[in-house]
Formats: sequence, structure tokens, C-alpha cells
Amino acid sequence: MNGNTGYAVFFFPQALEALGDAIKPYLTNQPEGPHIFCKEIDTGGAFTEMTLVGKDAEGHEVQVELMVPGSMIRMIVSAQNESLFGFGPRVSAAPSAPTA
Repeated sequence: MNGNTGYAVFFFPQALEALGDAIKPYLTNQPEGPHIFCKEIDTGGAFTEMTLVGKDAEGHEVQVELMVPGSMIRMIVSAQNESLFGFGPRVSAAPSAPTA
């Protein structure tokens, strides 16, 4: 998909429970629900491979590859910008009518 900056990957609740504490450092808790935001994703095969970009304790950029069974994933959403991701209505700045 052109122009995307990544993917939001949502898991089934049972998958999050099964993965336990191991998955928690990678989850983003937003109003849409816990998900992983990743730069790239490969769904070919039994495991879904996600490429995540983050920072280490010293502030250097690191790239991590996380693989989980594809059956654990509920939904994958292509996102233009992580901060604008969500399911709610978008509020745009409409030009205001001149006042008298």
C-alpha cells in the first residue's frame, strides 16, 4: 500500500493472555485497544513476522523482528501516521463563515 508508515496489529484476547508478559513491552495501549505498531509485516507462512523500530536504553535506534503464530492475530490495519490512528470520527478544520 502506498504512503503508509506502518501497521497496527491487533490480537485476540486469548492470544494476549497466552503470550503473557513476553508481549507486554511491545504493546501500545490506546483507546482502540492494545496493539503492536510495526514498520513492516510479512504474513506469508504460519508465523506473522513484524519489524518494529524503537530505541534502546542509550537512545540508539534498534530494529526488532517479532514473530507470532498467524492464528493469534485478529486484525491488521495499515496506518498513515501512528498518532492519527483510530476508529473515531476525524475532526477537520473547516473554514469559518465571516461574522457580521
